[in-house]
Amino acid sequence: MPEIQSYRDLRVWQKGMDVAESCYLITREFPKEEIYGMTSQIRRAAASIPANIAEGYGREYRAEYVRFLRIAQGSLKELETHLLLSVRVKLATSQIANPILSECESLGKMLASLIRSLSSNQ
Repeated sequence: MPEIQSYRDLRVWQKGMDVAESCYLITREFPKEEIYGMTSQIRRAAASIPANIAEGYGREYRAEYVRFLRIAQGSLKELETHLLLSVRVKLATSQIANPILSECESLGKMLASLIRSLSSNQ
């Protein structure tokens, strides 16, 4: 396994970036009147996930890192909720949202695993 030299080497951060990218791409198709509504909410929540993983990685103490990973988890749940609501109000189809939701589930498991690992090593 290659040595981790940066947060960019973390698979969890990379997966977070992939999810955020997917969210930016699907929201391009949302109506323009949603630019300050659902489009903005989804993009902010999605971008917050890898941003918090990176910020936590850069902190001096492990407990701070775990705290930022938990914030990333919260942003992930917020994102999932916005995606589900987007389908319910017909801004997106299930066919578009479900693959991203599946990636969110995988990312959530990765975050939980990293948090458990870091918490048990304290």
